[in-house]
This record gives sequence, C-alpha cells and structure tokens, in this order.
Amino acid sequence: MVCPPLFIPVARIKERGGDETISKELRTNEAIRAREVRLIGEDGEQLGIMAFRDAFRLAQEKGLDLVEVAAQARPPVCRLMDYGRYRYEQQKRDREARKKQKVVDIKEVKMRPTIEQHDFEVKAKNAVKFLEEGDKVKATIMFRGREVVHSDRGKTVLDRLVEYIGEKGVIERPARLEGRNMIMILSPKQ
Repeated sequence: MVCPPLFIPVARIKERGGDETISKELRTNEAIRAREVRLIGEDGEQLGIMAFRDAFRLAQEKGLDLVEVAAQARPPVCRLMDYGRYRYEQQKRDREARKKQKVVDIKEVKMRPTIEQHDFEVKAKNAVKFLEEGDKVKATIMFRGREVVHSDRGKTVLDRLVEYIGEKGVIERPARLEGRNMIMILSPKQ
C-alpha cells in the first residue's frame, strides 16, 4: 500500500476540483521551518540575517510574534509584529473594501414589437431609473408566432428606447436576434 504524499502541489489540487483559493495565513513563531531568516523590526528597519532561534528569542523578549512574510525568498523574510492585531486590522480593511464596492446588477425590461406608446414610456422610465442607479439594462423584445418574421419592428422599438434614454446610457451590446427574442444590453454612462 502506497501512502499519499503530505504535500500536494496546487496544480494537482486544481485537477481534482478542489478549492482554488490560496490561504492568506502566514507562518508564525514555531511554524517557521527555516534555519536562518532575514529579520525586519517592528518599525520596518532591517535587522539583518540571523539564526531562527535568535530571531525567535528576540521576538519573545519584545512580546511580539515572528511572522514569515516572504517564504519564497532565500533566506525567508520574517518580521516582528503583533500578529493578532495585524489580522484584526486586515479583516477590518477587507470589510471596509466590501462595503464600498458596488455590485452591478443586470435589470431586464421586456417588451413586445407591438407595444403601445404609454406601455413603452413606462418601460423606458424604468430603464432610465435602473441606469441612474448604476445597473445595466437588458432590453428584450419577445416575438410570438410569426412576429419573428418582422424583426425590423422589434429593432425600431429598441431604437426608440435608445433615443428615449439619450445621454443616461450607452449601448454595451447592440440589438441581436437570439431565437425568438431580440436582446440589447445598455450600461450606465460613466
């Protein structure tokens, strides 16, 4: 019986369909496996190359953690820091970044080629509102039965929509017939 290897390369993990995210955890204190390390002090100054046990002793004397920040370097680069506080601040920064990011949704406006004027205006006002909120708009013209033969009528409805929207949006993907639907995507103007 052959034992599986303890270290599985990332490429093999991807082949197996495993999790493709790489952990952001850094090695600290006793988990560092190097004999000697390049040490950086807590305020960023270079302390030079020294044996791991000397660097670890220095970190313990100062009440800090020894954190491996560049494992691929020769020798590995380690830093003296309060690792718990560093992780807390990193999580706080990540939360703030997630709050500030805007997720762009695609809102859909469905119409028929024989749409009446008032119905068209209601749909067009909704499209303008979506664009002003920063969302993309997917304008769909649905054809039933033999209406698909007259796809030019659907194109004129989409052209009227673009004219109605005016400067609030731009055409991201022009009108195109896909099966029984004609689809056009509009995005908000920057």
